[in-house]
Amino acid sequence: MSLIMYQYPKCGTCRKAKKYLEEHGISFTDKNIAEEPPSREELEKLIKKSSLPIKKFFNTSGQKYRALGLSQKLKEMSEEEMLDLLASDGMLIKRPIVTDGNKVTVGFKEDLYKETWG
Repeated sequence: MSLIMYQYPKCGTCRKAKKYLEEHGISFTDKNIAEEPPSREELEKLIKKSSLPIKKFFNTSGQKYRALGLSQKLKEMSEEEMLDLLASDGMLIKRPIVTDGNKVTVGFKEDLYKETWG
């Protein structure tokens, strides 16, 4: 199983997720979410396959999220507008996102990784 991990090198949660995958011998392709963010089409697929609401894909603790006042603005936005916004800047996306093309995890919880990725 070949995974893609969208992550940000300075993110502590991403480092934990990466360490987990490496320690469990799970191979993955590393993509810096700031330099190589998923496209709008990729995001749409990831959101659908994750079965999570689109709001779960926002990095709510990020500086950009707070600077743009998104906690209030998202309440007024359509899903299409949210998708456009996520696709506009990788730093707005919650990370890490790990996918094998069928399954998707967002963020890092060891139990979820065990269950999903082994």
